Amino acid sequence: MKKTFSLLALLLVLTLLVTACGTTGATEEPAPAEAPAEVEETVEEEVTEAPAGEAGEAVSMGLALLTSIGKSTDAEADKTARAQVDTVIAAATFDSEGRVVDVIIDNAQTRVNFDEELKVASDKTALVKTKVELGADYGMGNVSSIGKEWFEQIAEVEAWMVGKTIDEIKALPMNDGYPDLPEMASTVTMSVSTYLEAVEKAYANAVPVSNVASLGLGTEVSIAKSRDYAVDADGKETLPMAQVDSVISAVAFDAAGAVVGVQIDNAQTRVNYDAEGKVTSDKAAPVLSKVELGDSYGMGAVSAIGKNWYEQIAELEAWMIGKTVDEIKALPVKVVDDAHQSVPDVPELTSSVTITVESYLATVAEAYTNAR
Repeated sequence: MKKTFSLLALLLVLTLLVTACGTTGATEEPAPAEAPAEVEETVEEEVTEAPAGEAGEAVSMGLALLTSIGKSTDAEADKTARAQVDTVIAAATFDSEGRVVDVIIDNAQTRVNFDEELKVASDKTALVKTKVELGADYGMGNVSSIGKEWFEQIAEVEAWMVGKTIDEIKALPMNDGYPDLPEMASTVTMSVSTYLEAVEKAYANAVPVSNVASLGLGTEVSIAKSRDYAVDADGKETLPMAQVDSVISAVAFDAAGAVVGVQIDNAQTRVNYDAEGKVTSDKAAPVLSKVELGDSYGMGAVSAIGKNWYEQIAELEAWMIGKTVDEIKALPVKVVDDAHQSVPDVPELTSSVTITVESYLATVAEAYTNAR
């Protein structure tokens, strides 16, 4: 009987032990064995494209000029003639998705005043400053309802554009050209439609670049070739004309300051007047730059090497790639005649560039100074 009781007791103890072990295993938290593997897999497959609204690495850059003479005025009984040339400039870099990485916008508003005798009254020797270069001297802050100058307002427009595609930029709500967006209500009160158009054109003109660390814009605007009304001894008239030459360089630099992309253009804009001081140029017609004119500019027919302006400037741009500004400024040049004071004098350019290049070198150097 005792043996039977002992055997039953032993079986009961064993049963309790087995039950206890099973219960303990069921109440433990399961180990998250799969979680680390899932996290590692997500990291390995992470997309490198920029998130929506953010720009990635710059892979192209473009320059655009939009020029108008529409605000030029005739001489009248109570006022003299005044030519006005407005050149809107946009330089921008774009990522592989077409988003703006950086953008620089400026506006050269150049006026040539004539006196009562239709002689040029403006200082022909002075270089003209753009609106950005004028800074607070432009005077918009005094009349703006938000107290902001032009350069401050355009900086807000540029900042808004970064990370957006051209389609997104063009979709900006506007009221008669003025931004109609809550986030711009306190920062931008000027018309921006032309600036949006210029950035779109810069995208259309874009060329491939790589290793971009900064973007700069350089400008040189002159009215030196404007002329007075005159009559010679034989009674032959020379009619008055305002001429505005706007040299523009957009340059991308790498971290070491070497040029990785450059676009140079020249808007040679003329406003013609008759002997009474009336504008005879078509004020509504588009004004094309030398690059845009292409073969129509006509240099190829008179060039000793048979190359037009756009072809020669492309050769100069190609020569600049990989060089620092100091190396570019050190380009040996020669005097050919009064109109060609700085023609390249290096073997690799003598057969491809016969134009004078001082303004182009100077604006590239200025672009480096202004680079950001």
